[in-house]
Amino acid sequence: MVSDLERRVVIERISPEIDGGRFASKACAGDRVEVRACIHADGADVVAARLLYRRSDPDASEWNALPLQILNAGLDQWGGHFSVDSIGRYEFVLEGWIDRFATWANGLQKKAGAGLDVSSELQEGAALLRGPRRKADAPADQLKWLDARAAFLENANEPQGARVQAALDPALSTRMHTVADRGAVTVSRPLVVRVERTQARFSAWYEFFPRSASDTPGRAATLRDAQARLPDIATMGFDVVYLPPIHPIGRSHRKGPNNSTSAGPQDPGSPWAIGSEAGGHKSVEPALGTLDDFDEFQKQARALGMEIALDFALQCSPDHPYVREHPQWFRHRPDGSIKYAENPPKKYEDIYPIDFESADRAALWEELKSIVIFWAERGVRIFRVDNPHTKPYGFWEWLIDGVHAQFPDVIFLAEAFTRPAVMQQLGKLGFSQSYTYFTWRHTKAELTEYLTELSQPPVRDFMRPNFFANTPDILHDYLQHGGRPAFMIRLLLAATLSASYGIYGPPYELCEARAFPGTEDYVDSEKYQVRYWNRAQPGNISGLITAVNRIRREHPALQHTSNIAFHPSSNDHILFFSKEWSGDLLFIIINLDPHRAQEGWMDVPAPQFGLPASFLVSDLLADKTFEWKNSRNFVRLDPSSMPAHLLKVSRA
Repeated sequence: MVSDLERRVVIERISPEIDGGRFASKACAGDRVEVRACIHADGADVVAARLLYRRSDPDASEWNALPLQILNAGLDQWGGHFSVDSIGRYEFVLEGWIDRFATWANGLQKKAGAGLDVSSELQEGAALLRGPRRKADAPADQLKWLDARAAFLENANEPQGARVQAALDPALSTRMHTVADRGAVTVSRPLVVRVERTQARFSAWYEFFPRSASDTPGRAATLRDAQARLPDIATMGFDVVYLPPIHPIGRSHRKGPNNSTSAGPQDPGSPWAIGSEAGGHKSVEPALGTLDDFDEFQKQARALGMEIALDFALQCSPDHPYVREHPQWFRHRPDGSIKYAENPPKKYEDIYPIDFESADRAALWEELKSIVIFWAERGVRIFRVDNPHTKPYGFWEWLIDGVHAQFPDVIFLAEAFTRPAVMQQLGKLGFSQSYTYFTWRHTKAELTEYLTELSQPPVRDFMRPNFFANTPDILHDYLQHGGRPAFMIRLLLAATLSASYGIYGPPYELCEARAFPGTEDYVDSEKYQVRYWNRAQPGNISGLITAVNRIRREHPALQHTSNIAFHPSSNDHILFFSKEWSGDLLFIIINLDPHRAQEGWMDVPAPQFGLPASFLVSDLLADKTFEWKNSRNFVRLDPSSMPAHLLKVSRA
């Protein structure tokens, strides 16, 4: 039995490793998981190391072994990689040990190269080949071959040079690596990688309210009506259609237009006030249709190559069946009444938050998980989770693991605009994607700093960003006052900086910028009323959206976030960055100023990409080709026409 004190090799600073292995890192099927570690030992002995990996499931297969390579000898940095080909969980460990044979061979080579007598070293080598450090189960033919080589090395009648040459024969090193007992091996703790489908990393989301999808002003639409919108959304190149809650809407304290506390008899209310006499989270709002109508809606979307993402909002209207059947699942005031939701100074009298610490929480948690299972059984595989940061961490870890046990291909998006540590913790707990601070990052310095954080370890190993350019809750001042160019700029930034992005559809297409003064709230918000959108009205940017999504699908470089690199530009209003993947290299230059044309010099890091003195770049947005130099290149971008260049680089 080998004690820890006998293990001379140290394995530390492993990547990916989340909180010492407490949480799984993330990958997608088909990815190559890059593993890095600092591996070292005392003294001058040669260290050897390898990577072992396998699927982690009840029927776990045998470990696959791959050698680790030294990336930086001076810093003891080692690296390797393994491929993950299917969704599920994988695990890997690292092993390190003192390679006795390599240490001996290294010393022999140095002495022999210096012209010194190495007869004693050859005797030591022969002892190594025969010695007790061979595996007990080593094949007999291998041992016989090694015994013969040992006899040759110690035979003083043979020329010393020939014996040295035989000792340093790569074939001998290979056989010793196969049969040698490694002795006191250091083994890292197993680390887990959660592998999801590609849509968890690369997707384009389109959000719209089905009830506002009518082609007739003043008339609310049903799910059957809203199907007519799906072909246009597919044509624009989106692959995820996100629907705000489609469940029955409560009547009690129903909100009116512009969040008014008094609603008329025809006001539809907020979809987030879930639950009425018609049912709760497993039902469809009667004004939209039925479960069969939803199934048909989803079937049509899938036929067009898109998926439906449903909103998973864990709150109830006062009319929700849970309130009547399980009052213990809600917090009560001293007078016995149930507390409605508040975010001072805002009050949400139409919503009761759920008490996740209820004495009956075991039954409560199971019921809430059953909501996801219910919709997953109907084919839904993507859920946008409303305000997950206001619910217990433990609940989400339990729920996500439980859902994945039955439906491993389900994707969860966290709508959590909150503190960085909280957002990151949700990613560690299993959320596939997360909303971000992108909406509030506008300057070159802000965008560079934020994307560097998101695209580097350790954050990139557990948190995948989804850059929504707007939401029904957020119409940023930049969009309110930047005009049509602002919408173009933010679209281009969202779709190229991040592999996943989204827009709250019709308002964004139409560059809708009307907000209550001093707020980020839309005037006449769809959250409280039915809107009619004329998507063909002049000034819409549907054409640009279509072009950008096509370019994203055609270029692997835009299907990842971690591959971003920022480069110098002489103008602080111009953001210059590159993305490269599998030989696909893009230079992306965006004018951040929606009001004025900006110009400047772009510094190309040619050695980084192996570019010649001059090379061709093709603008994917304008179908033009330019000759660039591998040093500085002048660019002028007018936001009134096109605020960006998306340049495909040709190395020929």
